[in-house]
Amino acid sequence: MFGLPGKKSSAVLGVDVSSSSVKLLELSKHGDRYKVESYAVEPLPANAVVEKNITDVEAVGEVLKRVASKSRTSVKQVAVAVSGSAVITKVIQMDGGLNEFEMEDQIALEADQYIPYPLDEVAIDFEVQGPSESNPDQVDVLLAACRKENVDIREDALEIAGLTTKIVDVEAYALERAYSLIEPQLDSQGEELVVAIVDIGATMTTLSVLAEGKTVYTREQIFGGKQLTEEIQRRYGLSLEEAGLAKKQGGLPDDYNEEVLTPFREAVVQQVARALQFFFGASQYNAVDYVVLAGGTASIQGLTEMVEEKTGTPTLVANPFANMAVGSRVNASALSNDAPSLMIACGLAMRSFD
Repeated sequence: MFGLPGKKSSAVLGVDVSSSSVKLLELSKHGDRYKVESYAVEPLPANAVVEKNITDVEAVGEVLKRVASKSRTSVKQVAVAVSGSAVITKVIQMDGGLNEFEMEDQIALEADQYIPYPLDEVAIDFEVQGPSESNPDQVDVLLAACRKENVDIREDALEIAGLTTKIVDVEAYALERAYSLIEPQLDSQGEELVVAIVDIGATMTTLSVLAEGKTVYTREQIFGGKQLTEEIQRRYGLSLEEAGLAKKQGGLPDDYNEEVLTPFREAVVQQVARALQFFFGASQYNAVDYVVLAGGTASIQGLTEMVEEKTGTPTLVANPFANMAVGSRVNASALSNDAPSLMIACGLAMRSFD
């Protein structure tokens, strides 16, 4: 079973395995305030993870070992996530008088109605959402299923690193949890907000739309910051590694801004606008109150203003750590730079406090 919210857990590391890097985060909590105890980010070798699928478990395991060592954490238990495209979720109605074990038995008997894979190949979990609106004697139950191989390969990679998988979550729910830290930063005045989080990773861009803090829509498209890295590599004759470093640290020729960065920024804005149009076409909504940019590409200078201008919507860069204390092992300025790309790791680390 993989652990959806509602299952009690002790301290866990949030570990996000993306296409280009592994991000690790450890949080503690004192009263209502979180504290970042440790964090680290390590790049992955090319093609070790392709479109959120681990293709080289040994390579990912070695990077996980490095990232745990670099963070200097002593916690060995991990919360990790599978991507939305790998997961089937469905809300079903069940008899409100059943206990958790009876529900589990009934779901096991009926699961083949909802899941198009052989059940022995699938990891299933569920969470009671509350009374059903259509029938007060029934409850809405969120069912989540994923091919076991997606779970097993993550467990295998973590095992190579000497870490134990405590929770396997779903990226969309981890993002939703981290969004609860962003919401107080919005000028919302308690309104029922509709917020679009656009997570622009290395190869994938994911749009998650939250209404009143709950995910109502997600969509992945192939586009990401790697396209900028490859353009730098091509134009200036650098290796992929050198291009990635130059993108982060600067020092590129004078024509970089105009010839390379501006066209890429325009491409990002087009992708964001297009993703929102898909959402409006597929839902009852025709506007969002805020756009929140996440992922490594979100910090590109001037991007926020361009997205805001194109969409006519207030736009900000995600920083789930804005109101957190920072421990002595953590480089605060590095954390601040990496903050937009740590939303999923943050949401996973928050599972320590369910």
